[in-house]
Amino acid sequence: MFKKAVFLLTLLCVPVVLISAHAAHHEGWQCPEGYEGQTLNVFNWSTYIAEDTIPNFEQACGVTVNYDIFESNEAMLAIIRQGNPGYDIIVPSGDTVATMIRDELLIPLDLAMIPNMANVSPDLLDPIYDPGNAYSLPYQWGTIGVGYNTEKLPDGISSWEEVWSHEGPVAWLDDRRSMFGFALLLLGHDPNTADADEIAAARDYLIERSGNVVAIAADDGQVMLERGDVDITIEYNGDILALADECECDTYAYVLPVEGTGLWTDNLAIPVDAPNPALAMVFIDYVLDAQVGADISNYTAYASPNQAAIDQGLIDEEMLMDDSIYPSEETRMNLFTIQESTAEQDELYNNAWDELLIFIGG
Repeated sequence: MFKKAVFLLTLLCVPVVLISAHAAHHEGWQCPEGYEGQTLNVFNWSTYIAEDTIPNFEQACGVTVNYDIFESNEAMLAIIRQGNPGYDIIVPSGDTVATMIRDELLIPLDLAMIPNMANVSPDLLDPIYDPGNAYSLPYQWGTIGVGYNTEKLPDGISSWEEVWSHEGPVAWLDDRRSMFGFALLLLGHDPNTADADEIAAARDYLIERSGNVVAIAADDGQVMLERGDVDITIEYNGDILALADECECDTYAYVLPVEGTGLWTDNLAIPVDAPNPALAMVFIDYVLDAQVGADISNYTAYASPNQAAIDQGLIDEEMLMDDSIYPSEETRMNLFTIQESTAEQDELYNNAWDELLIFIGG
């Protein structure tokens, strides 16, 4: 339903785009002069942008956009660490932003070039991982929870224990900090602990409950669920909700376990050695336009950080009222956020994750 609405809106707006090569797809956003003929290279997560977002930016500014995808923060970070191969825009999660700031892998934003920063919800500005938004601005936010096949689990799922004990194939998400965060939470520890013994206990906790795991999904658990490879997958909320919408059926559902789960924010940032940082700033401002931001969130089924889009009624009402997309304050009380870690912490988590993968054959 959400994607169909966006597609219809796109059709209605086509004549506006054709009238002027320098008019934005949506009234209100104008591309600054002087970028015609330039190129922007974007590196983003898969299934994470509306179908018309990039074409409309190319049309508005008279530019070319090359668009590549990655499947995990670790994969993206490894590529940038080796030497930026030419990306102007990346979309790291909050804790990865902090790591990249620490390791001098991001360039500061020129906020004067991004007036649509004013559209961002104050609750999502000045985050702990990037004080003052010196290096990043929020793109989308959401939760990690449990997607499942309702035909295989007609009574539903409400807890992590039901995931661990399910007598059928399960996929876990290839997100080490979140997976360890779940285990630490259930063990009564801080999901962001730096204690080696607690991290080891979380590793052992997951190993003991990995008997039904058939895959560690690289942000494609929804595909495995749709194919019938798994009955349950730990995944980002938008991926499961988009699957449920596309099939126009009741076969797939998404739930936040009652014990608690992770809340994340993905961010727009510019890596060091970006070939075109000025056009990257323009693109960030474009994405933060109220209508553009609403179109992205309505399409991806993730929560928008764009308060202007919400206030102007541009977010699909059904989505806005869905607690699995826009969690209530009560729900958010049970959610944790992965925060900045030291290099020593990273090593502890990475080693523990590698040991876990070896045990389960990942």
